[in-house]
Amino acid sequence: MRVSGRIGKLGVLTLGAATLFAVFAGMATAEHTRRWRQSTYEDFIEGQHARDCGAQRRKAGAGTEIYAACGCRRVLFVAVKLDAQGTPYATGGSPAKVFRLGTNGKAATVFESSELSAQAIAFDGKGTLYVGTSPDGKVYKVSASGEKSVFFDPKTKYIWDIAFGPDGTLYVATGDKGQIYAVAPDGKNELFYASDEAHIRVIAFDGKGSVIIGTEPSGRVLRLTKTKGGGTVEGFVLYETPKREVTALAVGLDGSIFAAAIGERQHNAAVNTGLTSGTTTTMVTATGNVTVVSPPQNTGQPQTPFIAFPPQISSGIYKIAADGAPEELWTSRDDVVYSLGIGGDGRLLAGLGNSGALLAIDGKGVFAQLAKAGSAQITGIARNSSGKIFLCTANPGKLIALGPEYEPEGTYESRSFDTQLFSHWGRLEWWSPAGPDAKSASKRQEPRLEFYVRSGNTEDPGKEWSKWFGPYATSGSQTEAPTARFAQWRAVIHDGRPGDGIEWVSLAYEPKNVAPVIDGIALQDPGVRAQAQQNLAMGAATTVALKYPPAPTTAGNVILNQPQSNVTAKFEAPPQATMQKGYRRWCGRCTTTMKMN
Repeated sequence: MRVSGRIGKLGVLTLGAATLFAVFAGMATAEHTRRWRQSTYEDFIEGQHARDCGAQRRKAGAGTEIYAACGCRRVLFVAVKLDAQGTPYATGGSPAKVFRLGTNGKAATVFESSELSAQAIAFDGKGTLYVGTSPDGKVYKVSASGEKSVFFDPKTKYIWDIAFGPDGTLYVATGDKGQIYAVAPDGKNELFYASDEAHIRVIAFDGKGSVIIGTEPSGRVLRLTKTKGGGTVEGFVLYETPKREVTALAVGLDGSIFAAAIGERQHNAAVNTGLTSGTTTTMVTATGNVTVVSPPQNTGQPQTPFIAFPPQISSGIYKIAADGAPEELWTSRDDVVYSLGIGGDGRLLAGLGNSGALLAIDGKGVFAQLAKAGSAQITGIARNSSGKIFLCTANPGKLIALGPEYEPEGTYESRSFDTQLFSHWGRLEWWSPAGPDAKSASKRQEPRLEFYVRSGNTEDPGKEWSKWFGPYATSGSQTEAPTARFAQWRAVIHDGRPGDGIEWVSLAYEPKNVAPVIDGIALQDPGVRAQAQQNLAMGAATTVALKYPPAPTTAGNVILNQPQSNVTAKFEAPPQATMQKGYRRWCGRCTTTMKMN
């Protein structure tokens, strides 16, 4: 009889014996070198960075917090816009306020009203400020001296967005009737378009004279164009996203339209209540996100019930090419996209909540995290002519400026890695793409990229861990971290420039060899052979079901140990079983197939 099997998590045991007892008495082979490798966005995002280093194509943009409401969560910035001189203005609540940020970083209140929120702002060609408030809001005109006057009252519940068209017309997006108004410079207004949606959430312009809007609750992106006669406006759905609410729009340099959408659509069966379903949309408040519910209307038709707080909030970013072809660029079940913008390099910028991260996404969907705002949501993005990016945030409210210059140094610390066993640490390897200035840097012999390693025996790194060993400036350097169960590495980029980054990092380690652990044994019927591959080859024997160890309380010829509580659960495809003469099988965490000769 020949026994071959895997013992615990430690190695492969191969030996000859006359009975099954030999498995328990046998000695496992020596451990081998393993590697902890990080190479994906999900790997790197688990770490922490200071001053936005360039790990995994993440640029080291210089970030400066221009204004923060003293950490007060009552001041929330909803949108940010720049005037003709590049001065940033941020809308806030509650109550509704607009702040102007000076070059000295001081904020001045230029508008205030009793409404809950200043939802949107816009500047006309003369630099005059206009503010849209919600709910039960109006559009205010604010003079240079700070005097406000009602410019337009749509007599509706919500004003979600306002924007000036190329001809100087102010477009006002409203809810809960899903209408958009056109207001001339002299204040004359008309209903520009009435949609079938409850809310028109955002407005953009495609550069061809057409208005682009995003809606809720069907998550549609529409193009609105006037007919040749100019009498009517036609709406055409460019794309109906799989989400419920379009939260942001942006138009790329090549004419592509980008849309961010959140929330799952409800597909509940209709209930005959005689009321149409209410509509919901998301607002940022002092306590986080709340769902605004429009009251149902009595129409005598069945109502589809809504869920005010859905169990899962998902988000996606979609690109509509210039020829109209849509594609999904990015999606998440953990983050919500509140704002979009276009960076100086043409990449799409996305402000997230509730992680407060700023993403940069290229046209092929490759994305990178540029910065963390230190707030729950990035609600607005604006860029001036010099390439500086302004972010406004909520919870707490901040206004942050990024770049375009780079920080002189950036630091990234990986997450702690658990080997599950006491381990020796070996070589540290990495690969970094060569930036455009790599040759000149090498002539100056500057250590542009340095690594450090430390280890410990607690899951969370702290002062009880070892000191940082390094710096290691050459890939493949032998580390000096002491033997321990956990490890962590740190990367420092000096004199960061465009193109700097880290593609992957690998740390070698060798766990201490320990005795095998048998979790359970279950005897199979004679003639059953287990195979590790998931798919059996064509023409193989008939498949049969494998027996598995039952619960510890079940009587029978089963020996079980309680599973270790600290072992991370993971999915593994179950082995396949076939009928084959001469085989007998026992299983547990040590899987062994025995050939009976």
